[in-house]
Amino acid sequence: MERDPSKLFAPPAVIVERHADGSMRLRSPQPLKSGARCVGDWLIEWASHAPDRLFLAERGPDGRWRGPTYAEAYEAVVRIGSWLLGLGPSGRRPLLMLPDNSVDASLLTLAAMHVGIPAVPVSPAYSLMSNDFGKLKAIVRTRNPGVMYVADAPRFAAALAAIEDLHTAVVIAASGHEQVRGVRPWAELLATRDESAVARAFAAIGADTVAKLLFTSGSTGTPKGVVNTQRMLCANQQQLLQIWPFSAYSPPVVVDWLPWSHTFGGNHNFNFVLRAGGTLYIDAGRPVAGLIERTVANLKEIAPTIYFNVPRGYDLLVGALRADADLRQRFFSRLQLMFYAAAALPEHLWEALEQLALEATGGPIVLVSSWGSTETAPLATACHFRAARAGNIGLPVPGCELKLVPGADKLEVRVRGPQVMPGYWNEPMLSAQAFDEEGFYRIGDRVRFVDERHPQGGLYFDGRIAEDFKLTTGTWVNVGGLRVKALAALAPLVQDLVVAGHGRDHVAFLMFPHLANCRRLCGESAAAATAAQILASEAVTGPVRAGLERLRREGVGSSTHASRALFLEEPPSLDAGEITDKGYINQRAVLERRAAAVEALYGDPPPPEVLELRNDPDSSNR
Repeated sequence: MERDPSKLFAPPAVIVERHADGSMRLRSPQPLKSGARCVGDWLIEWASHAPDRLFLAERGPDGRWRGPTYAEAYEAVVRIGSWLLGLGPSGRRPLLMLPDNSVDASLLTLAAMHVGIPAVPVSPAYSLMSNDFGKLKAIVRTRNPGVMYVADAPRFAAALAAIEDLHTAVVIAASGHEQVRGVRPWAELLATRDESAVARAFAAIGADTVAKLLFTSGSTGTPKGVVNTQRMLCANQQQLLQIWPFSAYSPPVVVDWLPWSHTFGGNHNFNFVLRAGGTLYIDAGRPVAGLIERTVANLKEIAPTIYFNVPRGYDLLVGALRADADLRQRFFSRLQLMFYAAAALPEHLWEALEQLALEATGGPIVLVSSWGSTETAPLATACHFRAARAGNIGLPVPGCELKLVPGADKLEVRVRGPQVMPGYWNEPMLSAQAFDEEGFYRIGDRVRFVDERHPQGGLYFDGRIAEDFKLTTGTWVNVGGLRVKALAALAPLVQDLVVAGHGRDHVAFLMFPHLANCRRLCGESAAAATAAQILASEAVTGPVRAGLERLRREGVGSSTHASRALFLEEPPSLDAGEITDKGYINQRAVLERRAAAVEALYGDPPPPEVLELRNDPDSSNR
């Protein structure tokens, strides 16, 4: 299995143009080549050239993998497309989906896009973990769906009842339709076949045809519907192909849990497998206790050639790989590269994955990342080379241009290219505000060069503008950069953390513990101890104090370390929006929901559970 970066990737290169106003333009010297007209072209290609190759697989009721070949998937798409077109005008309105990742959901999505109907995958959190279904109601009101799909009717019954009077859509369920009034069976979608009607609709699709509407995962307000056109999705995969040329002749095998309601899993990963003619094993696990075990079981059975995950997922996977030699050997046996996105990978996880790969294979593994957003489909930059350490988001991909705008000693980054959205669905004012006068999308992030003298070395993500804040001293706090450094200093006892201090005179941390590591550090005597007892023990607080002190020594002022820190026993809540479906901590949501904990951090004096650095750097901590 090829693991040599020089053979996997296109050589890293970038053109930098400096302008009189201090801004810079970065672009790849490699021009973007023409690619597919639409997503359906890839399915047709592989149904013709590799009809018997397994495309999708999921666990059946008996625990065995099952799913369609490329030829079978194309046949299902033709039949489902025929049914959608047969609904008349209502079938031309958006397809709203409340799914978990599944074969049925993927075939319905592909069929809708194949005949020119926008697919609208909605996070299950809006329909399964909400008390008032407010976000789901807003989406239904503003998107006017013609068809609505749920994976299991009884499971979504409460959500369906909450929105029943807000739509006239035909409701389809993969299972349990007979248990909920007005829901029609999945088998109905496969009963008819009108290939000529499907072919006519497919021929009418153009680059500007809306393929999907995806929603941003903000913590407040109505989610914004991001228009994803066929041009965006196809350009993004062509960009990926040109920097990952190996994928043109090496069909990938991917085991993936990332939700299709988000751009990482639904656009980047799913479309990569389809474009490259690979096989996607749908992982029903998640990077949380009780579900990570499913992921581990799947990886013990299916050895991926490329593995995608978020830092939280890698955190839990590292523990499993360390504990199970058979899993470790199987996982790395044919792995060409590991890919992380959605958040910065802490340095200790980077080092752990490199070491585990070395133990399993005798050689190094390539860890790479990229950067972008729902509005960029999502790829805008990619690290297509062996980076020295975690955090390198690489260089602009072919056809994509970055604009770096200086301000407050930072570089704001903006994006322009064929993979960038035309705007938000039915939001003309919001869409106009999203772009600057030159047509660059204001993504709201900052970056910095790994080495400005050698720009081909890539960029580091340098935080989100909206997350940064000022202390009462007037000093800006770079939340993203501080969080990454803090996680490295506090590893492996802190799994994630939130930076507090807006309108205060010093920074403080709310810390989510890695409880298993904390308990392990306490030894056998802690087997029956409660979480509170573990987190209060000197065996845990001592190393955490030392990590906080080390962060202060390495910093250059009050904005680069925390004076106080507090462990949170309760994990981040998906229902409350504290953590997204893909495992990324929502800073603002945690601070708002844990307001009492924030007040405790800044108490005078603070309660005993708050760890505090004394003013004298040489003195011991409380």
